[in-house]
Amino acid sequence: MLSRKSKLLLTKIFSFFSVIRGYNIWVIALAQYLAAIFILAPEIRALDIILDWRLFLIVLASSLTIASGYIINNFYDAKKDLINRPRKAMIDRLVSQSTKLKVYFILNFLIVTMISFISWRAVLFFSSYIFLIWFYSHKLKKYPIIGNLTAAVLAILPFFGILMYYKNFYHVIFAHATFLFLLILIRELIKDLENIEGDLANEYKTIPVLFNEKTAKTIISILTASTLFPVYFLTDIYDVGYMDIYFYFSLLLLIFFFIQLWRSKTKGDFLKLHFLLKFIIVSGVFCIVLIDPTVLIHGKKLLAIQYQTLLNPFA
Repeated sequence: MLSRKSKLLLTKIFSFFSVIRGYNIWVIALAQYLAAIFILAPEIRALDIILDWRLFLIVLASSLTIASGYIINNFYDAKKDLINRPRKAMIDRLVSQSTKLKVYFILNFLIVTMISFISWRAVLFFSSYIFLIWFYSHKLKKYPIIGNLTAAVLAILPFFGILMYYKNFYHVIFAHATFLFLLILIRELIKDLENIEGDLANEYKTIPVLFNEKTAKTIISILTASTLFPVYFLTDIYDVGYMDIYFYFSLLLLIFFFIQLWRSKTKGDFLKLHFLLKFIIVSGVFCIVLIDPTVLIHGKKLLAIQYQTLLNPFA
């Protein structure tokens, strides 16, 4: 039998796991490795990528930055979460605000120290990332549009850290990033509809609060329709192997999402839409393995030949 002290410790560990949303962090870390293997560096052996200590530090630093971001976000949203997520808020409050801040600063110190072994550019990137997360949690998230856009940018920034490491700026990568960015942006707007009570009570100037639910739904509908553009490029222009099945399936789910959006009225309805979007995003992570790396390598070579032809009219 566990002692009372051990039970309290385990409860606090579980509470802290809830604060940093550990279930999200491992998915993001996995997504970074899969993106590196199948999209960003298809010409490098998978084992070499997995054993690359610099990449490991970048992924670890990204994971710790996201964890520290969740901590500071939880710190500023404590009052709002009591209204929007009372059960989760009660679990999160088992860890004191002062402890959260201490861990937040310790994590940020570790991140900068760790990443300094790679380069000063990496230090600059992660320092800027940490600051932007803090500024978003403290100020930007209270404002419409800019708060949503910043949240979406912050969510995909870890992948740009890997992108810069491999210096791979192939067009298909930006098509993937655009699709992911739109999904995350839509999810942020759904969260605004879901959390309208807490936002009103805490004077958060979100789109549903400043305008109305119909305006928010209209913007979400336009963004949902906009996903057709990156999906068209990813299925008809670029060759992404069998991952095109994922994009077609995502479109079907987004059509269902669009129909349900205009039927949704309660917090529970918006929560279901939130989980549907999360399912599409997380499914995309696991479907990266459907991409054939040799296709991307061939595409990169073709692109290099095209650029060489353009630059050399006598080629």
